[in-house]
Amino acid sequence: MNDIRRTILWVIFGFSMVLLWDQWQLYNGNKATFFPKPEVAASAKTSAAPAASANAVPSATAAAAPAAVTATPGQVPTSVPAATAAPREKIEVVTDVLKLSFDTEGGTLVRTEFKKHADFVDSTKPFVFLDQSSSRVYVAQTGLIGGDFPTHKSPMKFSGERSLKDGQNELTLRFESDVQNGVKLVKTYTLKRGSYAIGVTHEVVNTGTTNVSPQLYLQLVRDGNKPEGESAFYSTFTGPAIYTEAKKYQKVEFSDIEKNKAEIDKTSPNGYVAMVQHYFATAWLLADGIQRENFVRKVDTNLYAVGMITPLADVAPGQSKSVSTQLFSGPQEEKVLEALAPGLDLVKDYGWLAMLSKPLYWLLDKLFSFIQNWGWSIVALVLLLKIAFYWLNAKAYSSMAKMKAINPKIMEMRERLKNDPQKMQQEMMRIYREEKVNPMGGCFPIMIQIPVFIALYWVLLSSVEMRNAPWVGWIHDLSAPDPYFILPLVMTLTTLLQTALNPAPPDPMQAKLMWFMPLIFSVMFFFFPAGLVLYWITNNILSIAQQWMINTRMGVPPQFNLPKFK
Repeated sequence: MNDIRRTILWVIFGFSMVLLWDQWQLYNGNKATFFPKPEVAASAKTSAAPAASANAVPSATAAAAPAAVTATPGQVPTSVPAATAAPREKIEVVTDVLKLSFDTEGGTLVRTEFKKHADFVDSTKPFVFLDQSSSRVYVAQTGLIGGDFPTHKSPMKFSGERSLKDGQNELTLRFESDVQNGVKLVKTYTLKRGSYAIGVTHEVVNTGTTNVSPQLYLQLVRDGNKPEGESAFYSTFTGPAIYTEAKKYQKVEFSDIEKNKAEIDKTSPNGYVAMVQHYFATAWLLADGIQRENFVRKVDTNLYAVGMITPLADVAPGQSKSVSTQLFSGPQEEKVLEALAPGLDLVKDYGWLAMLSKPLYWLLDKLFSFIQNWGWSIVALVLLLKIAFYWLNAKAYSSMAKMKAINPKIMEMRERLKNDPQKMQQEMMRIYREEKVNPMGGCFPIMIQIPVFIALYWVLLSSVEMRNAPWVGWIHDLSAPDPYFILPLVMTLTTLLQTALNPAPPDPMQAKLMWFMPLIFSVMFFFFPAGLVLYWITNNILSIAQQWMINTRMGVPPQFNLPKFK
C-alpha cells in the first residue's frame, strides 16, 4: 500500500513540475515545452477577402472594394460598390461611463473605452475594449443581406449629439445610408446614463417599387490574440460564446473555428451571441420569439466572427420595418447581466462549479454591501465558510491528532520491522485497529470541502469587482499580483507551518514530498491576483488556529515536525 501511495505522489509531483515548467516558459515569452498551443498571427490582416462565400466575413479594417459582390440569403457580404458619399469619419461619443467611436462606414462601433475601469498596463488610462488599430481588431457590425442592400461597408450620414450632458439621461445617435437597390437602412443607437447596454434599432425603408425581403445580420469580429495583461499562470477563456434555451451556454475556441470543428445551436428563437474575455464581454441581444440563425466563422488570417442573422418580413414599397436589438459591451457585473437577458450572466464563467460559485458570489456581494471593502469581504467570507465547516474540520484535525499521538509507536515499529515489509504492514494495521485510528480520517472531511473552496477560487478570479479594488496599504488592486510579494511570502510561511503541524508520514519519501509540494505550489502564487492569495492566507491561518486548539484540547501538544532531508 505504501508503494502505491508513493507512486501516486511521485506522479502528482512530476506532473506538477511539468505544468509549472510549461507555465514558466510561457511567462518568459518562450514556447511551451510540453503543451504547445497553435500559433496565431501577431496582428489581424487588414485586406478584404477577395470573394464572397458561405464563410467569408469582411475584414473589420478593410476599405470598400471597388467591385460589387451581391450576397445571397444567409451569407454576409465581403464587399459593396464604392460610393461617392460624404467622406468617411470617426464619430466620438461620450457618456458618464463610456467613450465610444463610431465609423460612418456602416455606422459601426469600432472603439469603446470604459471610464470607470483602468487599463491593465497603465492604470492612469481608461480600459480600451473594442478597438480597431494596427495591433487589435474588435468591432461590432450590422447590415442587410439577401440582395444588394446596405451593409456594414456602406457609407452613412451621422446626426445627433455627441455627449451626454448634465441632467440628461439618454443620448440618441442616428446613422442613415444612401438608398441602395431601393432600400435605405437607418441605425439608431440609444445610450443611457450609467449603462453599458446600448439600444440599437434598425429601420429598413423600401423606397423602390417592389417588395423586398432583406435579412439583418448582427456580428462581432475579433482577432484571435490573447487580451493584453493576461497571466500565464492561470487560464481564462477568450473567444465566442452562444446561448440558446435549448443548448444553454456554448463556448467556442478560436482553434475549433480554424479547424471547422465548432459545434453550436445554429437556429433558435431565443438567446444571444457574444465575445468573451476575462472580466469583460460584448453581446448582441435580440428579443425572444424572433427566429435567428447563429454562426461562427473565420473571416481572415487571425480574424473570427460570431453573429446571428434574422429574416425580416416582406417590406412593401413606401413602407418600413424596424427591428430593436441591444448591444452590451462592458464589465461582467453579475446582477447587471442577469437583468439584461436570460443566461447572459453565464459569460462570467464559473465552469462546472457554477451551482456553488453563484451563491458564494451572492454572499460575498452581501458582505461587501456592509463592509465596503472587497479585501475584508473576502476575509469575512472565508471566516463564515470555516464556521460552516467547523465540525467537519474538527473531525479531520481530531484524526490527525490521534495519528500524531501514535506516531512514535509507528516509527519504532517501522524501524524494528524494516526488513519485513509484509509484517510491517500487518503490524501497522493492528496498531490502527487497537488505537481506533483511521489513517484516512483526516482526508475525507477536507475532500468534501474542496469543491466549495475551488468554487470560491473561481468567484474571486472571475469577478470584475476585484479590478482596481484596494484592500490595505500597498494592495491597490486585488486582481493584480502583490507588487512586493508580501502576501505570497506570508502564504508560503503559513502553508509550511500547517505542514509542520501535521503528523509526519511514516514513509520518509512521503514526508519529503509533503514539504516539497507546498513550496512548489507557493511559487505559482507569487504571480496570482492578490485577492486569491488573501483568501488562501485567511484559510491557512484559520485552519492552523483550529488545528492548534483541537490538538491542545485532546492532550496532544502542538509540535513542529520539521523535515529531514538526509
